[in-house]
Amino acid sequence: MPPDIEAIAEQVFVALADPTRRGILAALAQGGPATATDLADRLPITRQAIAKHLALLTEAGLVTAEPGERRRVRYRLRSAPMQVAQQFLAALARDWDGRLDALKDHLDR
Repeated sequence: MPPDIEAIAEQVFVALADPTRRGILAALAQGGPATATDLADRLPITRQAIAKHLALLTEAGLVTAEPGERRRVRYRLRSAPMQVAQQFLAALARDWDGRLDALKDHLDR
């Protein structure tokens, strides 16, 4: 597997490991683009905490920051890194499936 795919997948998995970040992603998926303040109104954490989580999500490529009116930044989901992580998992599953099939064939003989 190319190192870029592994690096992207690692960033996605690190980002998704935290339940607060998963909550932020779910809020953006449900409500569309939002500011850190908008998200703080929807979630049980402060705007400052959300801003820190959004920085990590942006670094992982899962959200993108878009300038809005009056210098407010809106965050929007990006699916490309998630698709890379899915491809990474699918490749691992294929490897395991092949090994398990070989084991099954061996045991059946």
